[in-house]
Parts: sequence; C-alpha cells; structure tokens
Amino acid sequence: MSLAYRSNADFASLNHAMRVPLSAEIHSRPFLHLQAPESLTHFALYVKQEQPSQKQHRGSQHAILQQLCMHYGVAVPHAQARYFFHDFGQFRLKWECHTEFATYTFVEQGQPDTPCDLAVQHTPLQQVPQEWLASLHGKIIVAAHVLLCKGRADDDASTSAIRSLFQGKSLVCSNVGSGAEVWTDFLIQPDGFSRFVVRDLQLREYQAGRLVGRLLEIETYRMMALLGLPQAEATQPELNSIENELAELTALLVQSDQTDAPPQAMPEDQGLLHHITSLAARLEKISVNNSYRFAASQAYFSLVQARIQELREVRIEGMPTLAEFMGRRLAPAMHTCTSVARRQETLAQRIARSNDLLRTRVGIEQERQNRKILQSLDTRAAQQLRLQQAVEGLSAVAISYYTLGLIGYAGKAMKAANLPINPDVLTGIAVPLVITGVWLGLRRLHNRLTGHSTRSSAVAAPQGH
Repeated sequence: MSLAYRSNADFASLNHAMRVPLSAEIHSRPFLHLQAPESLTHFALYVKQEQPSQKQHRGSQHAILQQLCMHYGVAVPHAQARYFFHDFGQFRLKWECHTEFATYTFVEQGQPDTPCDLAVQHTPLQQVPQEWLASLHGKIIVAAHVLLCKGRADDDASTSAIRSLFQGKSLVCSNVGSGAEVWTDFLIQPDGFSRFVVRDLQLREYQAGRLVGRLLEIETYRMMALLGLPQAEATQPELNSIENELAELTALLVQSDQTDAPPQAMPEDQGLLHHITSLAARLEKISVNNSYRFAASQAYFSLVQARIQELREVRIEGMPTLAEFMGRRLAPAMHTCTSVARRQETLAQRIARSNDLLRTRVGIEQERQNRKILQSLDTRAAQQLRLQQAVEGLSAVAISYYTLGLIGYAGKAMKAANLPINPDVLTGIAVPLVITGVWLGLRRLHNRLTGHSTRSSAVAAPQGH
C-alpha cells in the first residue's frame, strides 16, 4: 500500500523511535524575542560533582528551578526537560539545562528614552526572590547584565554614556550583524556581574534575541572553558616531579649499561621496574583526573570561536573586537591546557618505552640465570654419568665374582659325583668368559634403557611444543 493511503496511526508506526526527539532537538533552545529597550540578567549555575552524572545533574538543576516556580505558583516543567520559558509578569525567564551547568536568563522590558547610566541600575534580578538567590551562593560560574537599547552611531552623548558604564581599560567594541554595536570589557563589576551593552541601530525582528543569545553564550562558554586552566597549572608541578624521577631512573639504566662492575654490583633491576611502574600509575591517575576537563575546555573553546564568527564583527576605529580580545586572552589559556594534555601523553610514552627497556633487561638477565642453571645441571649429569659408569664396572666385578662362585660350587658337586672335572680348573677357565658375558649383558641393558629414554623424549617434545 502506498504511504499516501495510510492512516495517520499507520504512518506513525513507521517512524524511527528517535525521529521525533531528534527532530525537536534543533528547536529545543530557541532565542528570546527581544525588542529594545530591554534589560537582562543572565547567570549559569555550575554544580561540581566528583563523578559527573547527567541524571544527578539534571535532578539538582531541576530542583533549583522548581523552588522558583513554586514561589510564584507556576507549573513545574517535566523532570527530563532541558528548556523552560515562562512570563512571570514582572519578568520573563528562560531556563536551559546543559551538560555541566544550567542557565537562567531574566528579561524585563525597559522604559523608552531612559539614559544608559540609569537603565543599567534597574535589572530584572531585583524582581526575583532574594531568599532564592541566596540559596545559589557559591554555585554561580557566570553572572552578567545585558542592556539592550536603541541608539544611533553618530550619537556622541550616548556613546560617552556607554563608555562611562565600564571601569576597566580593556574595553571591547564592534559593529555586529550590520545593525548593532556591542560594548563590554569582560570584567566583573563592583556589583559582582559582568556587563554588556547592545545598542540597536537597525536590527530587524528576532535579530536582537539572536545577538544577545550569542553574546551570553560567548560569556558562558568562555568561563566554562577556563575551568581547565587552574587544573592545568596545578598539574604541571606533578608532571615536573615525574619527569625528574624518570630522568634519574633513565640515568641509572645508562650507568648500569656502561659500568664494568659485576652483575651483583649493579642496581637492582626489579627495584627500578617497580619504581617505573609506580610512575606510570601516578601519571595514569593524573590523566584520568584531567582528561574530561581538558576535553570539555576544548569543546567550549570551539563553541566560543563559532559564536564569535556568527557575529560577523566589523571593527570600530580605535577599538579591539571580541575576536581579537579572545585571541589575545582566551586562546593562550586554552593552549596551556592543550600543551599539558600533550605533555601527559608524551610522558606516558616515555615511561612506556623505559618500562619496556627495563623489562627486556630483566628478561635477558633471567635467561642468563636460566642458562647458568642448565649448565650446572649438565655438569651434574656428567658427574652422575661418570659415577654410574664406575658403579657399572663395580657391578660387573661383583656379578662375575658371585657367578664364578656358583660355577665353583657346581664343579665341586660334579667332582663329588665322580666326574673327571677339576673345580679349580673349571673356575679358572670360566673367569674370562663370565666377565666378558656379564660386561656385554650390562652394556646391552644400558643401551636398551638409554634408547628407550631417547625415544620417549623425542615423542614428548612435539607434544610439549
């Protein structure tokens, strides 16, 4: 039957199990609909955990959002929700749950024709319950105020007012999207928030929301990327210690190879091997602790670069752009994380090579000891063979002696039976014959036993192999 003639239920049954959620993924985090003047407060909550778990992370972030919704009597989103938007009347809230953090963006409509220095004093955060904000102490990784205002590029008074909002000397400014100006210094102001000013020159519908969203993502991902820098700096002394110990062990290996001292005077290879194994374990622990953070930092840094490219910046004369600022300040920090990660890998390879070299030396020494043992066994076997040959000679004499005694008794018996036999003559004649016969019999028995053992070894060797 053609798909055109199937009912909706039949058609739905043909869908892949992940078709709907995957299709909705691209629409899961829409931009805010903003129209100047607007005032925004944005912060990101980072919940640090020893063992990052997506389920535990979402549960913790969802509980924080639930407290705010219950305060206003608003229905709480589903426990698995990653996006939430609601108009609380006094403000609008956009909530997003990411892998390691959740963002809260509060929006409040501003008053037209309000000067920038006055507009920045009225933030939507003032409408949020203070007891709820106090419960977030110590978890905020990003906090920023954004002022979206109307203006003209040739308005010198407005430009001077915007400049006065920033205390730092590292002011960044550029034209973005061919319809707005972005001003910031990426510094935390005395109120504890970083500050962005977006002057709407001729933005079209929805452009303001996309622009502000990209700026907030740049600030959030920038801070998350920098989380790897303290860990990289703390790791370097540990790597220095491991490198120094490895250099000392390598020097001992070289010294033991060049010395003419007897083997018993050389350093204990087993002790060196244990030390190198300990270094490998320490380095592996460091790598496990750093691998997730360094990989996350690189991912966040890539997102920052992508968002900056989407701004399509145009330089304002005499002012650095966001791309230049990030290239000068953020990129070196990320290069530090990358260099430490590569240093860990290189050091692990060096330890592995030293470990293999030392294991080879230990194996060669064990083979040398085994060869000495086999040589001693060969010497003992030769001694046993000579002893056995001596015993065989004595055995031949003893057997011949007892045999001749029996012959003598037989001769005496025949003489007593009146047979013309002299026992002494008979014994004397039998001496060479008996000795020769006994010797030949023992040699034949020896050859038979030796040949049987050789054949048994030849048959067992292929099976053992």
